[in-house]
This record gives sequence, structure tokens and C-alpha cells, in this order.
Amino acid sequence: MSEIRLDAHVIDYVLIAVYFLFVLGVGWFARRGVSSSIEFFLSGRSLPAWVTGLAFISANLGAVEVMGMSATGAQFGLPTMHYFWIGAVPAMLFLGVVMMPFYYGSKVRSVPEFMRMRFGTGAHLVNALSFASAQVLIAGVNLYLLGTIVNRLLGWPLWVGLIVAAGIVLAYITLGGLSAAIYNEVLQFFVIVAALLPLTLIGLHRVGGWGGLTERISNDGMLGAEQLSTWPGEQLSGFNNPVLSVIGIVFGLGFVLSFGYWTTNFVEVQRAMASKNITAARMTPIIGAFPKMFIPFIVVIPGMIAAVLVTNWPTTSISTTYTQGEEAAAASGVSYNDALLLLMRDVLPNGLLGVAMAGLLAAFMAGMAANISAFNTVVSYDLWQQYVVKNKPDDYYLRVGRWATVAACVIAIFTALIASNFSNLMDYLQTLFGFFNAPLFATFILGMFWRRMTPTAGWVGLVLGTSSAVFVFILSETGVIDLPGQGTAFVAAGAAFVVDIVVSVIVSLVTRPKPVHELKGLVYSETPKADLVDPEEKSLPIWRRPVPMALLGLVLVIALNIIFA
Repeated sequence: MSEIRLDAHVIDYVLIAVYFLFVLGVGWFARRGVSSSIEFFLSGRSLPAWVTGLAFISANLGAVEVMGMSATGAQFGLPTMHYFWIGAVPAMLFLGVVMMPFYYGSKVRSVPEFMRMRFGTGAHLVNALSFASAQVLIAGVNLYLLGTIVNRLLGWPLWVGLIVAAGIVLAYITLGGLSAAIYNEVLQFFVIVAALLPLTLIGLHRVGGWGGLTERISNDGMLGAEQLSTWPGEQLSGFNNPVLSVIGIVFGLGFVLSFGYWTTNFVEVQRAMASKNITAARMTPIIGAFPKMFIPFIVVIPGMIAAVLVTNWPTTSISTTYTQGEEAAAASGVSYNDALLLLMRDVLPNGLLGVAMAGLLAAFMAGMAANISAFNTVVSYDLWQQYVVKNKPDDYYLRVGRWATVAACVIAIFTALIASNFSNLMDYLQTLFGFFNAPLFATFILGMFWRRMTPTAGWVGLVLGTSSAVFVFILSETGVIDLPGQGTAFVAAGAAFVVDIVVSVIVSLVTRPKPVHELKGLVYSETPKADLVDPEEKSLPIWRRPVPMALLGLVLVIALNIIFA
């Protein structure tokens, strides 16, 4: 790690210090508005759509977006765009148009609570426990990268960086709850863009623009010309057959993993739930979808630039590292995750380096804070209040939420050590999403559109769906199946989805469903259409209405897929 130290000067440290003062100041300011649990966990459901929309996308701008996607861009090239244009935007639009009316209209405080209302305590307990586990694991990814940045900047040991980084996030979440997280996420969104846009432009200038980058990728034998088009993306999917690759990306990533993450992940949905009305809640993911389309240009492209521009990797050359894969990277002391840091080290002058460092810190703090704020809500409302201590005053659960925040930050320090074992964090994260999100989406989508689905089917489908994803992962780890890239994650997610659907249908046919009158607001066919929209929506200008804006987003993302195909 010492060989990848960033040459920061006083001006860089000053910029970073100013940023942290703003972050802690926002937490202190938000503290004045926290007097109840609903204000701590859901911001009192009072925020406008533009705030929650930017927070929605910023909450996802953590390790997955910045380091993970730049690493995958360096490894696979333009097929990485699928994580945005196939694996995010369509699901975000679907969430805003179809699913948010159920979440917001039912006045639930979390996604697991919606599961309890639809399927009862069995599915609720399984979902709450698996979700809480997933959040501390994913928070560990963001915390690991936070600690890595501190190590690169100050030379501190990784464990010291982990503790310091966890302490900063703990401070402002404990003070201001979700409001502090959301307002910081809005600030962090602009800081991240201000950091990555200059890095991309300067990097492109160094390689001779877009034409120079494509020429060097085509001729240098590092990534290969096939990495200059998004389809069929065989190296990304792990399938050698182009047809199977397209099916794997569209079904595994674009449907199961994507819809599972964006439509049922409380980390994201929580931001929309903090909106002031149902129209603002629906607009939250739709607003977020527009910057989401263009973020890969400042995240994926820098990874590709690093793959051809950086030449002084420790012990080995960039071409050796990227063409021989992870074993060569491990031998050199670097991994794909270092691509962005090495590019920053080599192309950014002091001052801009400080902005870039603040941007990376902002990204990882936004991601970790999102995980922690979702974790404390589910632990307090869905586990502690539901199953441990019931019927206590509201301020008791507010205290529980703050202690849950402390516990999550401590646990994340240890889960960060798990993340450190993966040279490409996207492999790790896609594995987690396959375990937790794919079966949950199957249960949600079937239960929301099929009133016959029973409470027993809800929890049995979840358990067996998750088990099937774990089984595929074990087969991969033991060498029974061998798919390069992230093909294993796609197959595991597909298996979890299919098994969950099949099991849920079979179990539903032999068990008793809930009475129809209990399904209002939970099942599409039993919910009056008037309950799913704001009666004043028609009077709003077109740019504030969910359906027209979602259609515009869909047209744009289809156009991007065609242009870069």
C-alpha cells in the first residue's frame, strides 16, 4: 500500500478538513429537528422530491458506484455500462411508477414491515434478519474503502482508518438520523461529481481524447476491441456464447438483480418514504434515474483510462496486471480496486487531488450512512419493537435506534475485513445481492400481483430461494461450475428467483391465503386506483408528474443502449 501513497499537500488536507466540518455541521443542524422516532428514522415524511431524489442516487454512490464500477470498467470496459442502463434505470422507473404507491400509501415504516402486513410474521422475520445482515456486510465494503483512502492519504494502518471513518459516520447519523444522512447525501452528490468530472476530463486529455482511448484499448492488447461496445458483454457475463450472454445480462442482471435491488431494498426505498407526499415519493427514484444514466461516464470511463494510462504499477506493468488477471494483481500488491486511486495519483494536481479525495470520502460515507440508517430503522422497528420489547414510549425506540447505529458501525469494522479479501468488490457485492435481493423480489412481485399467495409461501419461498443462491455459490467455490466474470452471481440470482417463484406457487396452492378484505393497499387488484395516486397530480406541470417523466427516462436509456451497442 505504501507504494500507492497519494502525494497530498497542505491545500488538499485543508479541502478535506473543510468538507468534514460541513458533514458534521449538517449532522448537528439536523439534530434540532429530531424529537421523535419517525423524525429520526424517516425525517418526519416532510422532504421535497428533489432532495430525496438526489439522496436516492447519492445513497447508491458508494463503493459499488465509484471504486467497484471503476474497477470493473478497467477489467471489462464498456460492458460495465450494463450495471446502469440495464441493471438500474428500468427498475428505478418501475419503482416510481408501480411500487412506491404501495409503500408510501400503506404508511409502513420499512420494507420488512410491508412484508409483515402482506405475509405475516414468518416472512417478516426472515426478511428483517436477512436485510439487517446484508446492510452490515455492505456497510463493511464502504468502510473498507474509507479506511483504504485514509491509509493512502495519511499512511495510517488500515485498522486505524476503519475506526476513524466509522466514527465520523457514527457521529452525524447518531446526531441527526435520516435527515442528517439525506442532506449530507445531497451535498455528497455534488462533491462526488466535482471530484470525478475533472479526473475524467484530464484523463481523456492525457490519452488523446475518446479517439485516443479507443485506439489504445484496441491496439495495446489490454482490454481488447470487444470491450469498446456494450453488447454482447461476454467477458462480463462469463458466457462464451453471445446469445447466452445477452440472456444472462438481461435476465440475471437487468431483471432479477436489478429489480430485486432497486424495488425491495429499503436502503433506497427509505429515501422515497421520507418524501412529503405520494407524488414526491413516486418522483424520487424517477428523478434519481436521470443522473444515474450519466454517472457511468465519470465512473466507468476513468477505470478504462487507468487501464491504458497508468504505467508504473508496483512490481509489474499495467498490461501484465490486467491481461493476466487477479493472480498477477495480487502478486504486484494492487488490484482492480486501485485503478481510480492510481489514476488520481498520476493525473491530478494538488488542489484537485484534495477535491477528488473529498469526493471519494463523500462517496463511501454516503454509501455507509445509507446502510447504517436503514439498518437502525429495521432493527428498531421490525426486530426490537416487534419481537423483543413492545409497547414502550416513542423516545425509548429513538434511543434503541441510536444504539443500533453504534452497533452497526462496530460490526461494520469487522465486516470490512471480509471485503478486503476481494480484488474486485463488484464480485462480492453481486454475490450478496443474489443472496438477499433476488429471492425477496420474487416474493414481493408475486405477492403484490397474485392475491392467492399465502403467508406460508412468503417465508418458505424466501428461505429456499436464498438457499438456492448459496448453493450455486458453493458449487462455484468448489469448482463444480466455472463461470468467469460475474456469471456466477447472475446464475445464483436467477436460480434464487426461479426457485422462490416455483416454491411460492406450490406452497400457496396447498395453504390458506389471507382474506381478501385484508389485502387492500397490499395487492394491486384489491387496491382502488384512487389510492395509488395523488388527486392533485393532474394539475401539476408535466415535469413533476411520474408517468411522463418515467417515459422520458425510458426513451433516453434505450437511446444510450443503442448508441453504445
